[in-house]
Amino acid sequence: MKYDILLWDIDDTLLDFPYSEQYAIRHCFSQMGYPVTDFWVKRYGEINLSYWKRLEKGEVSKGELLRGRFADLFGEMGLQGGDPDGFQRLYERALGSVFKFRDEADRLCTKLKKYCRQYLVTNGVEVTQKSKWEISGLNRIMDGIFISEPVGFVKPRKEFFDVCFSRIPDFSKERALLIGDSLSSDIKGANNAGIVSCWYNPEGKAPEDEARPDYEIRNLWEVEQIIGIKN
Repeated sequence: MKYDILLWDIDDTLLDFPYSEQYAIRHCFSQMGYPVTDFWVKRYGEINLSYWKRLEKGEVSKGELLRGRFADLFGEMGLQGGDPDGFQRLYERALGSVFKFRDEADRLCTKLKKYCRQYLVTNGVEVTQKSKWEISGLNRIMDGIFISEPVGFVKPRKEFFDVCFSRIPDFSKERALLIGDSLSSDIKGANNAGIVSCWYNPEGKAPEDEARPDYEIRNLWEVEQIIGIKN
């Protein structure tokens, strides 16, 4: 095998993040007794993404992200007396309660177990990601999961990957491949860590970051060819 240690991103790579995000935001507003329109669901997604980008750059802390995205949303909506902290706690549970695989990723990763060791690497909220890890069955497929909160650093920082590598038995950079959808988090992180990367780009977006992927795929099953599986 060309690569036999696979590091998978979770959200928007193995799992359809917008599917879970839209469910969670609608569920939480429903619990509050407040009807939410498609406009505000979309606007939340934009605010949320901007905060995660700032986290990757070290401009905000995880705590500032978790609270700030809802404080900003409530402010724009003109919601008086909203509770960003309470809403966040409700949201993270709802977000971790549903999932949807991209490209039949569960079947792919199950097949790859015969050839590779596989790990998840994520910046997501610990309680949410652990819930997805269990209800999706990824805990029965993968060899481990690395979440930024307990690791102590976020992607794309080299320190995040240094911790991951130190906890993977018989780790070799030459045998490792990271697969993720984010140029700024996954691919730049792989660049910083000195490992090979594969950019999952199903929509064929133009690169907008200085990150340098070694491979680019439209469908997750293309990973088979990259690591050297002959069907």
